[in-house]
Amino acid sequence: MIKHKVSPQKIIIVFTGILFGIFLLLPMVTILFKSFCEDGNVTFKFYANLFSDGSIVKAFGNSVLVSSVSGVITTVLAFIPAYAINYTNINRKIKKIISTLIMFPMLLPTITYGFAIIYSFGNQGLITKFLGGHFVDIYGMAGLIIGYVIYTLPVSFMLINNTMGYIDKKFMIVSRMMGDSRLKCFLATVITPLISTLAVSFIQSFTLSFTDYGIPAALAGNIELLSTRLYNEMLGSLPDFNTGSAVSIIMLLPSILSIILISVLNKYNIRYSKISVVELSGNRARDIIFGLISAVIILCVLSVFAVIFIVPFVEQWPYRMNFSLEHITEIFSDDSLMSVCRNSLFVALLTSVFGTLIVYGTALVSARRSEHRRYGKLPDIISLITNTIPGMVLGVAYLLCFKGTFMHNTFAILVICNIVHYFSSPYLMMKSSLEKLNAGWETTARLMGDSWIKTVLRIITPNAVSTLFEVFSYFFVNAMVTVSAVIFLASTRTMIVTAKIKELQHFANFNEIFVLSILILITNLAVKGLVRLFAVIQKKKGKSI
Repeated sequence: MIKHKVSPQKIIIVFTGILFGIFLLLPMVTILFKSFCEDGNVTFKFYANLFSDGSIVKAFGNSVLVSSVSGVITTVLAFIPAYAINYTNINRKIKKIISTLIMFPMLLPTITYGFAIIYSFGNQGLITKFLGGHFVDIYGMAGLIIGYVIYTLPVSFMLINNTMGYIDKKFMIVSRMMGDSRLKCFLATVITPLISTLAVSFIQSFTLSFTDYGIPAALAGNIELLSTRLYNEMLGSLPDFNTGSAVSIIMLLPSILSIILISVLNKYNIRYSKISVVELSGNRARDIIFGLISAVIILCVLSVFAVIFIVPFVEQWPYRMNFSLEHITEIFSDDSLMSVCRNSLFVALLTSVFGTLIVYGTALVSARRSEHRRYGKLPDIISLITNTIPGMVLGVAYLLCFKGTFMHNTFAILVICNIVHYFSSPYLMMKSSLEKLNAGWETTARLMGDSWIKTVLRIITPNAVSTLFEVFSYFFVNAMVTVSAVIFLASTRTMIVTAKIKELQHFANFNEIFVLSILILITNLAVKGLVRLFAVIQKKKGKSI
């Protein structure tokens, strides 16, 4: 009897298919079914009810408006520090500081942004007092736009900065030699190659703003958005799962459209066969202007979060401003709050470990040469789908699909939800890294009699270890700050910090909110610091070999 040996690659593909079939396809089918069915019959009643009074149209319009304005502002602001880094002669250390500080908001949950903005721009806010007056009504459009711009600025900056690094600057010299004005040269050699990236930046900023719940939870005021409508339908005083499912499907539409647009725009990226090393022309005025504006942008962003480090350390904001550690002591002696912190750390670690393993396995199959590489399209499809589904929609889908099962109200469902939600970016990061490694290693190892597993462990993994730690860091940080999906899944026993912050909002316990936010920040900084330290050590080892 001939025994057929099952290859590790096939096991990985089957496991991936089962995992995402159960925890991605099944929940999305459930939510679709729930939005169209009642008592086993197909109906359009829930959609009809939503559109009959016009409230959903107004909520959708508000979401589109505020997300669009935020996307335009974010893209313009992100362009300035990216230009300062790539097209000026500012000191290299200053450029490093700019690129590091602008990423700061990513280390905090978006629900904290709203409370920080309230304590900065409110009637008794820190910035309000510093400026000597109340200049903006933060509850409504203005507050939402400020929050969304801060939230999406790091992502927009990364996109634009990365593309600028691959633009061949020799064309600037050619343009000037041909007599083009500075403006024409700027438009032809900088803006034109960036058009598709700028469009992608706007779309990404729009989508992130459109689907976020953390910021509207604090700042929406009387303005109803699609995200707040979805939350109220699912977890309001009178939950309506069918109508909530219909709202979720409506929320999916802009996300699907954005992915299609990004795919089309990526085809129009300008690619150079060779990037020339060009010394930028000296222009002190240019360097000072872009350096100062970049510093102002970063200062404005960081100043909003200053209150987080002030309010918990005074007796009573803003009336008794004496330094005090009383609030900190009380919070650290509160077992329930410390338990929530341990839960978050536990979920983030499990998400990072298992997420990294799943991403590495799927990327190996799709990126490395093997007889099963044709199955590598499956992870690519999964990556595209997960990148399309907003966190809130995924959370609602999990709530409907697994309610009443053994998975309900468990840490496992939180971990799996995080892995599925954030699968796309780490997977693409890992795949890109593996594709750059020598394509003939597996063939050589096979000729020498080594198995695929041995090749992966002995050759590929040591060369991909830096990216593996970056993937670990990505999963960890996002698992610590996520709120949109897990807010529907966390229970009293599995409560994590971001869900607890939402609960504390109802009791106006802002000292606890800010201290918990600081703990999230410190934890994320520690993990990011360890990953960067490891990368430096690996780089030094590589040079010494």
